[in-house]
Amino acid sequence: MLLTIDTEEEFDWNADFSRDGYGLDHLRRLSKFQQFCEGIGAKPVYLVDWPVARSAMAREIIGSAVAAGKAEVGVQLHPWVNPPFEEELGQHTSFVGNLAPELEREKFRRLRDEIESNFGATPLIYRAGRYGLGPNTARILSECGMAIDSSVRSRFDYGYAGGPDYRRHPVAPYWTDDQRNLLELPLTTVYWGMFRKQGEALFPLTLRFPKLTGLCSRLGLLERISLTPEGVSRAEALKGIDIALDDGLPVLVLSFHSPSLAPGYTPYVRTEDDLDDFYDWLRAIYAYLGQRGVQSTTVAEIIDSVVV
Repeated sequence: MLLTIDTEEEFDWNADFSRDGYGLDHLRRLSKFQQFCEGIGAKPVYLVDWPVARSAMAREIIGSAVAAGKAEVGVQLHPWVNPPFEEELGQHTSFVGNLAPELEREKFRRLRDEIESNFGATPLIYRAGRYGLGPNTARILSECGMAIDSSVRSRFDYGYAGGPDYRRHPVAPYWTDDQRNLLELPLTTVYWGMFRKQGEALFPLTLRFPKLTGLCSRLGLLERISLTPEGVSRAEALKGIDIALDDGLPVLVLSFHSPSLAPGYTPYVRTEDDLDDFYDWLRAIYAYLGQRGVQSTTVAEIIDSVVV
């Protein structure tokens, strides 16, 4: 199991994109979360974006954990808050892969260098904000020394907003080129239910009729389950783990957004009680993984396992 956190600024997910007006108040909660991870035997991967990379508090908390070998740091790129600012703000350009390759490269390069300088470690894993890969991203990452990309959210389609369509992408890790320069490590999402083997064809059809999606789930016919505490119940996640292990996935990737570590910043954690439930979810998932013999892993271990 690889635990990844999209470590980012607080902003209104329903508002227009803005280069300012965001917050970083929730970062103080990272200390508690890091202690929690050490207690359950997990080494979190903090995928840091530009505002967080420049935060003294983040550098202190995350940098200390990385230096102690108790966490890892990676790159997450939100183009609307990441210089240089040459693109027009909007839905289309919020997916960094839609930018001109020179601009995408320069935004990535500046962020990678900022992280390496401020956190004292070379990041080797990348996630595009909003899962926004583009036609030039893999080449840019390979040329800039990234070993792993984890931007693919298999079985999701962001085409409605001008983003990528991942519905037919593999769920298992795969190489993005014949030279094995860049390993793609998709976020774990599985189909569950009587018709899960037909999920690729059937689930997109149910999305056209929201009531049908819920009915299929309640009847145990078909359900899409992502490995995240955001919007996925504990029972659903446990079913998803069973399916992923039965399907022989070599690594599971769990993910959530760092603002969920404080009440009021995401739709998933509104109160302190919600936050308690959030931690209980993680605690239960890791306990079950232990029962199934699944161990926590790290970016470094994954890279070592695939180096020929």
